[in-house]
Amino acid sequence: MTCKNCNSLLEAEQRYCFECGAKVIRNRLTLKNLSSDFSEQFLSYDNKFLKTFLALFKTPEEVIEGYINGTRKKYVNVIQYFAIALTVVGIQVFLMNTFFKEAMELDPDMFGMNFDPETQKDNPFNNIKYEDYNNYQSLIYVLTIPFSAIASWLTYFILGIRHYNFTEHAVLNLYYSAQVIIVNAVITIGLLCLNVDFMTTTYISTFFILVYFFYVLKRVFKSSFLIALAHFLLVMVIYGVLFAFIMILTIVIVVIVMLVFKSK
Repeated sequence: MTCKNCNSLLEAEQRYCFECGAKVIRNRLTLKNLSSDFSEQFLSYDNKFLKTFLALFKTPEEVIEGYINGTRKKYVNVIQYFAIALTVVGIQVFLMNTFFKEAMELDPDMFGMNFDPETQKDNPFNNIKYEDYNNYQSLIYVLTIPFSAIASWLTYFILGIRHYNFTEHAVLNLYYSAQVIIVNAVITIGLLCLNVDFMTTTYISTFFILVYFFYVLKRVFKSSFLIALAHFLLVMVIYGVLFAFIMILTIVIVVIVMLVFKSK
């Protein structure tokens, strides 16, 4: 008998492949063993997902440093964990677009309180719909990873703390972002179910995102509170500068392209 994953030879009573570590499957697929696999992966106390989720709160440095240093079986792979998080985002988007459309309608006065009623048509925020942004949350999360990775890597590079290279900082930010995405989805849907104002929900989620990022940096780099806070603030400044630069560059490119097409 050979392993169905890597084709290595297996002994008759062998339960796991010695080469790739895959579980040896001898029975045909049925609803019973399919549900058993699902329970083992996601519902049981000993499953990797729950272990990873809890450890990223309790000891995030163990998960992140472990993966960077080669521990790949104890916790969910960083890419798989981020993929699970994006799946959770998809569920969140569906629920929000289906059951909480009214809650997501933003008041234009929040962005243009001094606009005269007769000129409200000129208010660029007059027709803002959060649903338009909400539908692209997964893409936005993916696109922010390089920015946050560059910001954290550059911060510690400037400070002379060069324990991790850029790719390893990307791993840190992927685990952090995945955890934030999952918890943020639960917080958002939970508070909306309790009829909490959407903007209040957003403020609570943002507060959690910032505090958790500070916590991860403090634990991973084993800094004191004040030093970790200084590092966190510098990361945020660099992230803001990078984001602003990209936004300005994008606007300039769009304007140039529009002028070029208009002149033709």
